Amino acid sequence: MSRTTRAVRLRRGALCTLAAAAGSIALALPASAHVTVAPAEAAKGAYTTLTFKVPTESDTASTTALDVQFPADAPIASVTVQPKPGWTYKVTKDAPAKPLTAHGTQITEVVTQITWTAQDGAGIKPGEFDTFNVSAGPLPDDADQVVFKTLQTYSDGEVVRWIDVAKPGTDEPDHPAPAVTLTTAAASDSDHDDGAADEHADAGTGNSAAAGDESASASASASDGTARALGITGLVLGVLGLAAGAFALISTRRRA
Repeated sequence: MSRTTRAVRLRRGALCTLAAAAGSIALALPASAHVTVAPAEAAKGAYTTLTFKVPTESDTASTTALDVQFPADAPIASVTVQPKPGWTYKVTKDAPAKPLTAHGTQITEVVTQITWTAQDGAGIKPGEFDTFNVSAGPLPDDADQVVFKTLQTYSDGEVVRWIDVAKPGTDEPDHPAPAVTLTTAAASDSDHDDGAADEHADAGTGNSAAAGDESASASASASDGTARALGITGLVLGVLGLAAGAFALISTRRRA
């Protein structure tokens, strides 16, 4: 084999390696773009602001609707929606599947579903994300998790069903449902929650809820952005390392 032929084959091998590495970057990035809910953990019996984070994964269509289902086996007595410019919402209610009381009062109707729909010209465009906030409580005290199965509708008619529930000891499913893990509250937390419940009943979604929404959204965005930046940096450095090694090998063979 001539030296020229050997050099050509080495170049082709290096290019194939670079192409494969670049493809791995393209495949790795969208994997973390799920519909999620914050906080990831909350105390049983507490009131909290639930922030649903919705990224648009499509390259050609916008997110135009979000349908969040509230679990019948873990009903929440009080749920209120923070209005969102450019979107309308519909709240569906039904009788709880099991007896439910809150602060000594029998609850006869609970929220089972919230549907947000983008108005004309609105929606979440490709490469963007947005958040949707609700104030909810008291969270169930007889469950370890609250799962919110969610449907995401795109402008081209595609519907992505975020409804898979992860099982302990298994890998994360392809379309995991947003979920909040419920923890046991300390005594001091319970006292605080009672005060929060009174404030929730009197003021609905007031300034304190808005501040919590901004904090949760900012925290989720910062965490997601940092993870993506680190992941991209690592992949790019890996590609550069492969390129340097390939060209060094070519140079060595040429000198030989």
